[in-house]
Amino acid sequence: MSDSLTEVRSFFKSIRVTLAVSGAIALITGVVLLVWPLKTAIIVTGIIAAYLIIAGLVYVGLGIFSGRKSGWARIGFIALGALYIVAGVVAFLNLAAATITLAFVTAIFLGVSWIVDGIVSLTLLNKDGSKAWTIIYAILSIAAGVIVLFSPLLAAVALWWVLGITLVVLGIIQIIRAITLGRDEKQISGLLTEQV
Repeated sequence: MSDSLTEVRSFFKSIRVTLAVSGAIALITGVVLLVWPLKTAIIVTGIIAAYLIIAGLVYVGLGIFSGRKSGWARIGFIALGALYIVAGVVAFLNLAAATITLAFVTAIFLGVSWIVDGIVSLTLLNKDGSKAWTIIYAILSIAAGVIVLFSPLLAAVALWWVLGITLVVLGIIQIIRAITLGRDEKQISGLLTEQV
């Protein structure tokens, strides 16, 4: 029976460590997003720029070294790779402007997608069982999309803050779960010990 007790304790410990570590990472990330929003947005943009350069190099390599592809496919890979590399380098040369542009484009994409989602919901109104909820959802979705389109940078800042606050709250909850799981472990261990 001591083997099963050891297994239970090991299982609970691994879950507690996972919850505590993921909670701490979420909490720290959320605090960093809230304390240094522009710096973290610039770091995210830098990561995206690095990805573009790496992806561009891969596409150029595919274009140059893939002998089985047709000439046009190889030219297409090289052109796409060059475009990715140029975009990544331009982003690196002015990370602040690239960050604002990325936030602007993301917010516009979000606004347009909310409007389209609302319109699609309305077109499915006859096929939906809950028409009132569908209408409410569609109106809110379209309204949110229009608001975002009229002030995309403000919407991007608000979304960044919401992301930071959400990460802080989720991190705290994960850490609390890790602590309370320790109590559950003690109760289960006590029950297993009584059975022995």
